[in-house]
Amino acid sequence: YQLPPSSEDTDHNYYTSKTYSPSDPMSKDLWVNIDQMDKDKVKIHGILSNTHRQAARVNLSFDFPFYGHFLREITVATGGFIYTGDVVHRMLTATQYIAPLMANFDPSVSRNSTVIYFDNGTALVVQWDHVHLQDNYNLGSFTFQATLHNTGRIVFAYKEIPIEVSQISSVNHPVKVGLSDAFVVVHKIQQIPNVRRRTIYEYHRVELTKTKITNSTAVEMMPLPTCLQFTSCSACISSQINFNCSWCHRLNRCSSGFDRHRQDWVDNSCPDETKDKMCDIVDTTYLYPFTTTIVAKTTSRGKEATAGKETPSTSHPPTSVPTEDDTKIALHLRDNQVMPADSAVDRVPGTHPLHTGLILGILLVMLIMIAGVLITVYIYHHPTSAASLFLIERRPSRWPAMKFRRGSGHPAYAEVEPVGQEKEGFIESEQC
Repeated sequence: YQLPPSSEDTDHNYYTSKTYSPSDPMSKDLWVNIDQMDKDKVKIHGILSNTHRQAARVNLSFDFPFYGHFLREITVATGGFIYTGDVVHRMLTATQYIAPLMANFDPSVSRNSTVIYFDNGTALVVQWDHVHLQDNYNLGSFTFQATLHNTGRIVFAYKEIPIEVSQISSVNHPVKVGLSDAFVVVHKIQQIPNVRRRTIYEYHRVELTKTKITNSTAVEMMPLPTCLQFTSCSACISSQINFNCSWCHRLNRCSSGFDRHRQDWVDNSCPDETKDKMCDIVDTTYLYPFTTTIVAKTTSRGKEATAGKETPSTSHPPTSVPTEDDTKIALHLRDNQVMPADSAVDRVPGTHPLHTGLILGILLVMLIMIAGVLITVYIYHHPTSAASLFLIERRPSRWPAMKFRRGSGHPAYAEVEPVGQEKEGFIESEQC
């Protein structure tokens, strides 16, 4: 008889997760006992421990890699999650989070409820200690923590989970376990000068199995390589990872197109530039005999580009005096248009061409409608596809802001104002 495995590896593209059951010794090892830590570094957040739906900024003493981006500041929320975005907005629970157990927790309903964090220089531990659900206090208290390591490793550890996570009500607050990240697209509003609207677009989410979250369990998430880690063109385009990495010469950046720098990537026409997978700049590590080959490739590509530029110019209508070729094309078009009209006069009137044209027209309309439905279905089920992003980034400003997919309610969180600092002012029309 063999014991069932206590851990399970799951690949989430950006992370791999491993879940440890209560019987696995690793689940106990991953729990950080804050009581045994240096008391000078352990901080009980007074405001978070006594309020509901509050969020407070916490500065890290190290660079924390999250989806390939280095963070030096995070926002701890009373609702059992850490927000990783730059701008605190009304839809805080929707995306850009690290959530060991996001739910409607209210630390103010009990004196024993506290929100504690501890930074030892290489890791940050945030613990929600004896917190209760606001809409169901009698279920008991929850105690769990999230640990962020400077390697990008994330650990969720659970000490006290009185009920199954899947049974927690999500009517007044989303219930989530996992990670999420997004990029922000800024749109200018033509009707109101100097005002921009931000749209937040979630490009990836890690959803952990809620049924496996019980007393004395733990989840370990290890970051997988991303395109952002490559600092040279050759290393970028030759990378063998889960992502299709492209190099943008204008930004000197490697990316898959899906990260927090999406706005810069689009503004600098990187998607167009990255269609050419070659590195224009000759690498100094190449030996001398190879340079002639590389130069030859570059020049041939230059010729192709020049030829490509010349070809479309003939298809455009002439803006000045037409050349001989343009005149011939124009006359040829006129002849084509005139000939059927003249020949139609000589023909015996009949209904066959009319019926054929009508049938073709109906078929064309039907094909367009079917294509529209298929495209809509595809975009809905593939929100990170090129077509979806094209529509989002180039939509007219009069269209409504895109709503977040999935999730129930989006409760408003108030930000705890840092001592001695003024709160940032946001225009109301800049809703995400």
